[in-house]
Amino acid sequence: MKKIIFATGNEHKMAEIRMIFADLGAEVLSQREAGIQADVVEDGSTFEENAMIKATEIAKIATGIPQYKDAVILADDSGLEIDYLNKEPGIYSARYMGEDTSYDIKNQALLDRLNGVPDEKRTARFVCAIGAAFPDGSTQVVRGTMEGIIGHEIAGENGFGYDPIFFLPEHGCTSAQLAPEKKNELSHRGEGLRKMRIILEEKMKPEK
Repeated sequence: MKKIIFATGNEHKMAEIRMIFADLGAEVLSQREAGIQADVVEDGSTFEENAMIKATEIAKIATGIPQYKDAVILADDSGLEIDYLNKEPGIYSARYMGEDTSYDIKNQALLDRLNGVPDEKRTARFVCAIGAAFPDGSTQVVRGTMEGIIGHEIAGENGFGYDPIFFLPEHGCTSAQLAPEKKNELSHRGEGLRKMRIILEEKMKPEK
């Protein structure tokens, strides 16, 4: 069976990835499950650059491990862009106010910065770039987005990160209030993973 290693130890992400790749005919492992230890410095200037930096660096390590030398390595970089704040926190979303700062604090800080700003100026989007490094040395990257606005309060228990302040007007709730299946259908990561799945299906076709 083909192996796909996703460069993350985040179980929230892995649950979403496994749901979308469920019947792909490949074993899907997290970087942690594969036992690959690497602290990759993501110093790109875009989500796409950071995703590819991570994917290619992990691929270099994987090629030296016999059971993973033919594995496809995937990595993502995602974040929140708030238009009123010049697209902050952007590629610094995970490091905004410090990586060890809880998202309750980060979310409240963003709400405070937008205090008094009307809904039409609270437009925002989640962005997810997913990079792939293939055993043949080729690479590809895709982008998924989810458009919404920043709400006025923290709400919802189903999401993580900035989900509790990301409001979807057409659904009348935050992304943290969506059922997991619905979130996968709508989310930036879900869109990116579905685009990547199409590429993987083509790449993994048996050679004639």
